[in-house]
Amino acid sequence: MQVNLNNINRDEAFRYMGHKGGEIPQSIISIADECEQKLLENISPKYIYKIFDITPSQEGIIVENTPLVFKGRDIAEHLQGCEKCVLMCATLSSGADRVIRQYEASGMEKAVVADCLASSAIEQVCNIAEAEIQKAIGDYNYTWRFSAGYGDFPLEIQKDFLTVLDAQRRIGLNITDSLILIPRKSVTAVMGVSKNEIAKGKRGCGCCNMREICNFRKRGTHCGF
Repeated sequence: MQVNLNNINRDEAFRYMGHKGGEIPQSIISIADECEQKLLENISPKYIYKIFDITPSQEGIIVENTPLVFKGRDIAEHLQGCEKCVLMCATLSSGADRVIRQYEASGMEKAVVADCLASSAIEQVCNIAEAEIQKAIGDYNYTWRFSAGYGDFPLEIQKDFLTVLDAQRRIGLNITDSLILIPRKSVTAVMGVSKNEIAKGKRGCGCCNMREICNFRKRGTHCGF
């Protein structure tokens, strides 16, 4: 499904850059103006999803009628008490990667700002997708989005995950042999679905799109997410 973005959440992007509160330098704001416009002109945000019954087993969480078995303590805890799960993928399309590469060729400052804005944009797409998915499914309780690579939920599940959703054909989302999603500004995630109330869990750095390059983590602190 196509998502239309008219703007990008700059507060989130500035947070990714390490600016938490305080005044943002005008030079950064000017670069953000240019990068945001360039991204919005080139991206084509999309998402897809499917809902499945799930069954706990000694091997892991079985996703019924698929080859998927979710292994790991963290994903088991995340889906505890859920009867179903939503598998979703979202991407900004290859346009975001192209814009970032173009800026990398001329200077890293703009490339970093564009990268952070793109990460904020894919988070917006995921939030829009999540809201629309919940509206479509109806009156249930939902967990937050949980991605492969978070905690002990193995990245290797991504290949079968994309196959189950037919992601390459439907939204052009692929994965390399080294388990990198292409386009890069893409997300896969699992949401638990239950008729009963679900305990709220802490998110933390593990589910953040910027965890690998976060300036807060490099300094040994966190953003408060």
